[in-house]
Amino acid sequence: MGTVPGRDCPCRKWLPRNPVRGDTPGVSGQPDRAVIRVLLLVGVAAAIATAAGVADAKPATTACRPTLSQGGGPFDARAAPPPRRSRIGRGHVLTGRILRAPDCKPVRGAVVELWQESPNGVYDRRGHAAVVTGRFGTFRFEGPVPPAGFRGPHIHIHVSAVGYDDFVTVYLLARGAKQGRVTIVLASSL
Repeated sequence: MGTVPGRDCPCRKWLPRNPVRGDTPGVSGQPDRAVIRVLLLVGVAAAIATAAGVADAKPATTACRPTLSQGGGPFDARAAPPPRRSRIGRGHVLTGRILRAPDCKPVRGAVVELWQESPNGVYDRRGHAAVVTGRFGTFRFEGPVPPAGFRGPHIHIHVSAVGYDDFVTVYLLARGAKQGRVTIVLASSL
């Protein structure tokens, strides 16, 4: 028994040709239970597809929450400003991005001050540097792997930008890591 594409389909035996008149052989005006099951399954599948489509849809802008500042660190407002340099040695590269809340747009011109202990465990000018974020809010800093200290190897980070609250945190290096990455979201001070 062959089928004619578009006209005769194996699925046609499950659906009445005219549900109002019931002229499908074996159907007497009432839809068959198989028809009800098929229609229910189609409806459920459509509902699931719609819900999945809504769940997968992403808003035009993703909301960012400000990163919590941890405060503290060896920063002193009375001290000489840190030298503007992106490298104080070799061994570990820290890259990062400074964004703004709530729209995740990059913050250009933010000053990222970095300070790490010297090999003898003292915070001095040799371990102090500052970089300025570029057009995409990115920065790069290279230095020696800091000594372990009581927290393990770490770098103190202070971010300041016009119109935003100052931000201070500590970046902890993973054991043996030669590179790291941070993303900091600033809160508006206005």
